[in-house]
Amino acid sequence: MPRKVRELFRDLQQAGFEDRGGKGSHRNFRHASGVNVTVRGGPGDDAKPYQEKAVKAAIRSAKK
Repeated sequence: MPRKVRELFRDLQQAGFEDRGGKGSHRNFRHASGVNVTVRGGPGDDAKPYQEKAVKAAIRSAKK
């Protein structure tokens, strides 16, 4: 069963990303280190594999 987009939001917020809002179903997150990532979809939608990969890469980059 795929993860939900709300879980990606939670992972980003726990890693120190700030939800900067967005248009429609897009949410922009920014970290104090300058790393940005955009996640598409409503909180109850299934996360796509490319979204999970992008979130993991952003969190990894922010930790450096």
